[in-house]
Amino acid sequence: MNDSVAAVALPRLMRIGPGAAGQLGEVLRSLGLARPLIVTDPYLAGNGTARQLVADLAAQAIPATVYDRTRPDPTTTSVQGAVTVLAEGDFDCVVGLGGGSPMDTAKAVALLGTTGRPMRDYAAPTVTDTPALPLIAVPTTAGSGSECTRYTIITDDSGDTDEKMLCAGLAFLPTAALVDPLLTLPMPARLTADTGIDALTHAIEAYVSRRANPFTDGLALTALTAIARSLRTAYAHPDDLQARATMMLASTQAGMAFSNASVALVHGMSRPVGAHFHVAHGLSNAMLLPTVTAYSVPAATSRYADCARAMRLVGEAGSDEAAADALVAELRALNTDLAVPGPARHGIDPEQWERMTPTMARQALASGSPANNPRVPDQAAIEELYRSLMA
Repeated sequence: MNDSVAAVALPRLMRIGPGAAGQLGEVLRSLGLARPLIVTDPYLAGNGTARQLVADLAAQAIPATVYDRTRPDPTTTSVQGAVTVLAEGDFDCVVGLGGGSPMDTAKAVALLGTTGRPMRDYAAPTVTDTPALPLIAVPTTAGSGSECTRYTIITDDSGDTDEKMLCAGLAFLPTAALVDPLLTLPMPARLTADTGIDALTHAIEAYVSRRANPFTDGLALTALTAIARSLRTAYAHPDDLQARATMMLASTQAGMAFSNASVALVHGMSRPVGAHFHVAHGLSNAMLLPTVTAYSVPAATSRYADCARAMRLVGEAGSDEAAADALVAELRALNTDLAVPGPARHGIDPEQWERMTPTMARQALASGSPANNPRVPDQAAIEELYRSLMA
């Protein structure tokens, strides 16, 4: 854990609970905003969620335009389409409606719409605190925590690297977040599982990160307790609003934690998998989490043991080693219960996986996230971890 002064950044205001999304107009007015561009995806445009938001705003004399062409794993090209719409209109803010991908797109648009520079200029290790258009986040999944983080991830498709660029800084931190569990009720089981394990990964990595601090520790452990109690229920019983609300709040808490403590090796290795094999971010995290945790435990056994105790996997008595072993066993069991496939079962060709392993390892290291891990790997170690997933 980092014992130096903690630098903490959070949204200016948040509304959390069932019905929070319906307060968007009130929140916009409180911020002096009145001309939003809503950035979302085709699914949320088609199922009426975006339409309801527009209708609520219209009833309050706030005109809104919807850009609904975001794509999973947004790219520099796909983001540019939304930037063009922003430039052609008279907008004073951006509303990100959706899961991690629409939110990442909205964050990029809010910045690029004010600077006109290419996204590559903002890739890690650059930290961008430049003012951007006000961004209001309305998440519809319980996983990314993007509504309260100062990160966005955009794939650079301008060349042949397909690198998932981690971009960090206050420029990507939403001004406000409306966290409404009612919006998560339509989530299918696969998305519930993948986003839930994404939130779990955020909480664990924030707690064991070399940049962890007392502020983030409390959020991470609270999120771990809630996720352990509710993720399987939300997956098996999607209409259980209590489980959905618990997961939604835990996702936000885990987002606050990792935004201020950073993620680590799982995320560093996950982004290249998503970029090169088009695996959803939460799913690639889930594929990696048990194996990377087992690799990392020897360097921070007591911290991983704290995670196990927060998840109620063991009691307070007993050794840290036994508790950490219980955590790894639970992560493997959770993947089984939530039907998480490995790379081969997901349909990834083993030869292509092997061919891309050195590139993925290089890109993982370049992101900076592995340096936050308790056990800091070199390229050879990362390559071996990748290969073990295909074994």
